[in-house]
Amino acid sequence: MVIFDAHCDTITKIMEMNSNLHNNNCHIDIQRLKGLGSFVQTFAAFIDPIYSPAYAMKRAMQIIDRFYSELDLYKDDIMLCCNYNDILDALSHGKIAAMLSIEGGEALQGDLSALRNFYRLGVRSICLTWNYRNEIADGVKDADTGGGLTPFGRNLIKEMNQLGMLIDLSHISERGFWDVIETSSKPVIVSHSNARKICSHPRNLFDEQITAVAKNGGVIGINLYPEFLNNEGKATINDVLKHIEHIMSLIGPDHIGLGADFDGIEKTPDDIRGVENINIIFEHLGKLNYSDEIIKKFAGENFLRLIKTI
Repeated sequence: MVIFDAHCDTITKIMEMNSNLHNNNCHIDIQRLKGLGSFVQTFAAFIDPIYSPAYAMKRAMQIIDRFYSELDLYKDDIMLCCNYNDILDALSHGKIAAMLSIEGGEALQGDLSALRNFYRLGVRSICLTWNYRNEIADGVKDADTGGGLTPFGRNLIKEMNQLGMLIDLSHISERGFWDVIETSSKPVIVSHSNARKICSHPRNLFDEQITAVAKNGGVIGINLYPEFLNNEGKATINDVLKHIEHIMSLIGPDHIGLGADFDGIEKTPDDIRGVENINIIFEHLGKLNYSDEIIKKFAGENFLRLIKTI
């Protein structure tokens, strides 16, 4: 079984901790990933608002540079993957398949040439906003203004479609979400978000949004942050399962996966200390009588299908 995690902030974390990707005290490292078998991990270059707007692109370049340095150091264990065939190649050689994303489209600083150059550097997904407004759209914390995609944002969507880049709608305002659904000719992802019906946090999706992602052909990644799992701030595996079951009850098993947000969250469910415990989710789905086929779809096949077709 292939496991695909659509979002982590581990590169930023090891930079903060002056650590490395091979063996660390973060939620993710190479040793633990390899212990899980065939694994695809998307590593995000997170643009903290403190760097915006003047230094957003510079910060993205710093994180991507560190990402490449780690891959060079541990090239026997991990490989950059820019497409589906790269993933198959990495996994066939027993390597972790590493994909690269940017979390916070302010890194582009309103310039489509920046998008194309990030693509040349291996970036294959961009989370259009973090929580706040940028040149592309309003973030989820700006939702009260009713703002969506800007004219630049609409041009960006078309360019990302043409390049074959995944458009990530985690963190975007509700109006921005619907603008992208209307504008994009390709499936989107919501890499690390949950169901608002289960937990009312504004980072989570309304049922109508969940249904729209499925109709678009996209995939939603389940986030393990307790604040997004329930309204109490402390969670267990049962809370994770509630979101999975709710989303599957709405749209079936073909448009849901994993977007743990490891190393971007300060706490995890009690049962999951890090990536080493990720299999507990699949085990519990099995106990709930989900078939092996459905569990494999959730674990990785749905995101892999999207990578193959985008």
